[in-house]
Amino acid sequence: MSRPLDFVPTPKLVPVADCWKTIGVRGDASCAELKKHIHCRNCPVYGVAASALLNAAPPADYLEHWTRQVAQPSAPAPSDKHCVLIFRVDTEWLAVSASVVKEIVGRRNIHSLPHRRDGTVLGLANVRGELLVCFSLRHVLNIEPCGGHRHENQRRAEERLVVLQRDGGPLVCPVDEVFGMQHFRAHERTPTPATVDKAAGTYTRAMLRWQMKSVGLIDDELLFNAMSGRLA
Repeated sequence: MSRPLDFVPTPKLVPVADCWKTIGVRGDASCAELKKHIHCRNCPVYGVAASALLNAAPPADYLEHWTRQVAQPSAPAPSDKHCVLIFRVDTEWLAVSASVVKEIVGRRNIHSLPHRRDGTVLGLANVRGELLVCFSLRHVLNIEPCGGHRHENQRRAEERLVVLQRDGGPLVCPVDEVFGMQHFRAHERTPTPATVDKAAGTYTRAMLRWQMKSVGLIDDELLFNAMSGRLA
């Protein structure tokens, strides 16, 4: 009859002088050696007992048990955490799933494309020797430009290009500031309020609360479909 996998064979116990349980730190502390060693773990008697237990012969099925245990595939630990990249476009704080973020790079010159005047497709940017299409999140999400108080040099220093990739080739979105990765749990998401602009609400699947700010979590599938459609 085979034993269940949760059965853990233990080595045969050998007699030890477990005086620490009676006159030691786990007992009444009446041992005269405590003045010298302060704690039982510093006493040679304790060390001899530990060596005896560690050197005890294991049971006959000990190796067999652990061989079967290690051979079992480990199930991933359940987690409802979701990692996102938080960034700012003008005055709006937004987030996108970290799984679609390929990299974040500094400002680049964006070269315009002919016959692209609607403002969604900004042009091409050279990222590590590859020309990537740049899209305007401000235009897609219909974010109204709002003059900020930041100095021009500070504003330009904070600007970044976020390279996104889902199924096809990578796409680039200029943003005004990047905070970084942040983890949220499912219960921390709240529905998108009805007051959110219609265009932004279409691509925003939930709201997150972060550092006293409301962050719109973008539906990356809808966003990629919209951007890919503009290239057709």
